[in-house]
Amino acid sequence: MSLPVKKNDQLRLEIIDLSHEGMGIAKVDGYLLFVENALVGEIIQAQVLKVGKKFGYAKVLSWEKQSENRSEFSDNQLIRTGIAPLMHLKYSEQLKFKRQQVQNALARVAKMPDVPVLETLGMENPLAYRNKAQVPVRKVNGQLETGFYRKNTHDLVPIEDFYIQDPVIDQTIIKVRDILREVKAKPYNETDNTGDIKHIVVRRGHYSHELMIILVTRKEKLFNEKWIVQRITEEIPQVNSLIQNVNAKPTNVILGEINKVLYGSPTISDSLLGNQFAISPQSFYQVNTQMTEKLYQTAIDFADLQADDIAIDAYCGIGTIGQSFAKKVQKVYGMEIVPQAILDAKENAKNNGISNTIYEAGPAEEVMEKWVEDGIEPSVIFVDPPRKGLTKSFIASCAQTKASRIVYISCNPATFARDAVDFAELGYELVKVQPVDLFPQTYHVETVALLTRKK
Repeated sequence: MSLPVKKNDQLRLEIIDLSHEGMGIAKVDGYLLFVENALVGEIIQAQVLKVGKKFGYAKVLSWEKQSENRSEFSDNQLIRTGIAPLMHLKYSEQLKFKRQQVQNALARVAKMPDVPVLETLGMENPLAYRNKAQVPVRKVNGQLETGFYRKNTHDLVPIEDFYIQDPVIDQTIIKVRDILREVKAKPYNETDNTGDIKHIVVRRGHYSHELMIILVTRKEKLFNEKWIVQRITEEIPQVNSLIQNVNAKPTNVILGEINKVLYGSPTISDSLLGNQFAISPQSFYQVNTQMTEKLYQTAIDFADLQADDIAIDAYCGIGTIGQSFAKKVQKVYGMEIVPQAILDAKENAKNNGISNTIYEAGPAEEVMEKWVEDGIEPSVIFVDPPRKGLTKSFIASCAQTKASRIVYISCNPATFARDAVDFAELGYELVKVQPVDLFPQTYHVETVALLTRKK
């Protein structure tokens, strides 16, 4: 069967919808074309970039008609790299788009179109919010550069202003880049696994303003180490923690297992809903502190916590969620697969004066099953799983506890909707869902959902 379009065709297209990744959708004789930086209602001249059997990709050459929802500020580099793929859409419309993604998932995946999905909670200023950056270091045109990969490639685009990151972090990356050039550090070459510096990672406390710089290297021996430390501490005197992380593997995973403190402390700290948390290089700590507080407060409000509640904090990380409400309840049990995170959670609880938490390291489904066998009877369960969602065995263990409320924090509407079906089959009703915008200018959406046990 011949396709109605071929590569390099130039076409006049009308954008009729947005994909879940925020790309414009057009149709040519029923054939789908996805177009970057195009909005619903726009009429464009486009060039076809790639064709497949069921759909293809095109790029905008010019606009015949632009949408009234187009943002005045737009940077093609940030759209092309995927750093800010929705920045061309007005922020008020981004919030509507994200709510629609959640509604779509509940209707299509869970077959629950009538569950209330509240309006997305957004930011007053949806820029410069990220408290963490991870930028690759590569050679471009003969020079060490930092930036980000063009989407679906490993071609580095040099970028200095990331738009969604804390400006101090952007400035820090530029200073470190210039110092690495000065000391003639060798950027990593992933084709033949050579060179020294793979990534620069910077974390900054939103409230504390404590600054951590991590140099990810291929080898333990850091060329010109003393000079690098001296120059960074001179140029960036506010640095609290300078760490070398060693990752010898040719992998997409950024951090390796070895951390060497070159200067200052092995951790920085920041506060979240009044508690202090120590953050190490590998710590999972949400990148948007302001909206994380709104996310967690929503979860706490949904749970309607009482003084005699026993709560489980599944996928607890360094204890941020559970410790946010621990003083409101009788006891909190937390589980996390990363042993270091559990050590951090215990230390954080101690530092926050919290004595009613019990933490255990291990896979969530195994720990949950063990707690059920041990006769632990939670009244409320908080879950905050990775994008893949929950396993059926974990959901079954949750149901076995007969907990009256389950508060589900999700970063993936599709897997959340799938899991809502499994909970429903085991007697839990999905009551309401609140989308929260932790990642403005991107298509990602977090949700908080309340499920209650049917009597």
